Amino acid sequence: MNGITSSPVREPWNKGKLVGQKRPLKQKDVWTIRAHLNLADRCRDLAMFNLALDSKLRACDLIALYVRDIAHGTEVLSRATILQRKTQRPAVFEIMPTTRRALAQWISDASLLPVDHLFPGRGGPSTHLSTRQYARIVDDWCHQIGLDVTAYGTHSMRRTKVSMIYERTKNIRAVQLLLGHRKLENTVRYLGVELQDALTLSEETEI
Repeated sequence: MNGITSSPVREPWNKGKLVGQKRPLKQKDVWTIRAHLNLADRCRDLAMFNLALDSKLRACDLIALYVRDIAHGTEVLSRATILQRKTQRPAVFEIMPTTRRALAQWISDASLLPVDHLFPGRGGPSTHLSTRQYARIVDDWCHQIGLDVTAYGTHSMRRTKVSMIYERTKNIRAVQLLLGHRKLENTVRYLGVELQDALTLSEETEI
């Protein structure tokens, strides 16, 4: 024996779970989850849910936000910009009035400072939720309103608003910009629309 002990093998958090493209929420699902969180007085979850939909950020970017990323002093911004971890490209997103109110309430209730993480982890404001913890929270939101948790996940939060925008406008280029995708094909695959239709719509849409 060489005296070297091997580290225990950590299993991936999603082992044994169905993976793949997750469904976006429907409008009635959004309203129902919001109502449930309001009635349950779950201030943090309501702020997180609303911001996840507005920002369309990946889970790793959402959970790593600092208070200063979305607020100046006690005022929550109407528009924020962050650097995405995966692409190292900036992501710009609007923060709607309902979301701003929920965030302001959460920041006040939790006594968070600008240098604190917006959604602290178990170690306090200097740490943030893990992606696994966030995934469990999303599962709980879906479970509480009777949705099949195997069909939804953190990417459902990212896809919901852009899916609604695409359904209403058929503007695939706008959706590409909102998601921060470099290639139109990535947006097409993400939304599950037909490539040729998407290319035609893109050619017809001037921005």
